[in-house]
Amino acid sequence: MVVSDGKTTPSWPSDEELDFVRKKVAHLSQKNARQVNVVACPYRICPLGAHIDHQGGVVTAMTINCGVLLGFVPSENGEILLQSGQFEGELKFNSKDPQKPIENPEDINWKSYAHGAVYALQTGGYDLQKGIIGFISGVVGLDSSGLSSSAAVGIAYLLALEYANNIIIPPLDNIFLDKLIENNYLGLENGILDPSAILLSRYGYLTFMDCKTKQPFHSRFAEQNKSLQLNGEFGFKILLAFSGIRHNLPKKRGYNTRVAECKAAAHTLLLAEGYENSEALLCNVDPSTYEAHKGKLEENLAKRAEHYFSETKRVAKGREAWACGNLEDFGQLISESGRSSIDKYECGSKEMIQLYEILLKAPGVYGARFSGAGFRGCCLAIVAVNCADKAAEFVRTEYEKAQPELVSHIPHDKRVLVCEPGGSARIIFPEI
Repeated sequence: MVVSDGKTTPSWPSDEELDFVRKKVAHLSQKNARQVNVVACPYRICPLGAHIDHQGGVVTAMTINCGVLLGFVPSENGEILLQSGQFEGELKFNSKDPQKPIENPEDINWKSYAHGAVYALQTGGYDLQKGIIGFISGVVGLDSSGLSSSAAVGIAYLLALEYANNIIIPPLDNIFLDKLIENNYLGLENGILDPSAILLSRYGYLTFMDCKTKQPFHSRFAEQNKSLQLNGEFGFKILLAFSGIRHNLPKKRGYNTRVAECKAAAHTLLLAEGYENSEALLCNVDPSTYEAHKGKLEENLAKRAEHYFSETKRVAKGREAWACGNLEDFGQLISESGRSSIDKYECGSKEMIQLYEILLKAPGVYGARFSGAGFRGCCLAIVAVNCADKAAEFVRTEYEKAQPELVSHIPHDKRVLVCEPGGSARIIFPEI
């Protein structure tokens, strides 16, 4: 559990956002707004380390200055009563009710994550005598953003329930509680990148997570080049360009299929080297083994393995570029990661690829890639501070020309967001 008595992340959440959520909870619970706590769970981006977390690779992440806000007050009788700012309806159940995993992924909706958080804590052996009455609000849709919005929601519920029940859980343990939500309750084969970023990020640092050892480490931006920090800001902004795609693509092209292909490639390579008893993850394959036996892989498996090992090299190079404040090199690595995701990992819809290519042409952009798997959601870009607004307008205009119907439901000023780095998830208490 992370707590805060103030706003430690620049510009988010604003006083207006906090007041809005607190008033909603006050009305719902019949409590005073000054009694309402707010969990702030930022969204994350993954500049490098795409699609290798589930294989035990080293990934990078940073949070941004927007995300999920969950206002809540504890309920003494275990009641959980929730409303959403983005979805209709109301959720009501008791924290003591046994929770069973979802059998059909099509049944997942905004209410599932609260059930999942209770399931994870129950599975972890925690006694939930108290519930929460709350209102949850986010910037983008729960399942279509590519910004880890599902992990942010799951963690928000975990932190609120833990606080209400006076349970102290370290961030690393909460990472694996969130995995229980995603893997065991929802049936998604997600790795630990998203919850690690949300719970462990530090403002001004790039978080590196070794998904094999489960150990995080951080690298400060421009540690040897303070001149790139302008008036207390970093020399870059983050663009998030939304595709407008909201529907699920066929399962055969989805996330779980790619995970299975990576494991199949690892199994073939390990077997060729005589390590048939090793867990079939690409992190357990030595690069020399890969080079010696990659010719034995079927075409699809060869592409997945090539992406893994080339992406691992990009992460290592990216750490050096980030620490030196070398945005040109760092951005180039991001773009190469994007291209490998398309060509070797073979993810991304044609619309998302189109959006990625538009971002690469925008003024001041150092690099771009998908945020998420690339079948829907958004693309991210790192852009020079003095070009951010111009680049955002360029992308809005060009993508609207290419996909007018897809963006028609998104307000013009929401189609591309200009963001800054953020901090970690925390609970914000009202000022007395």
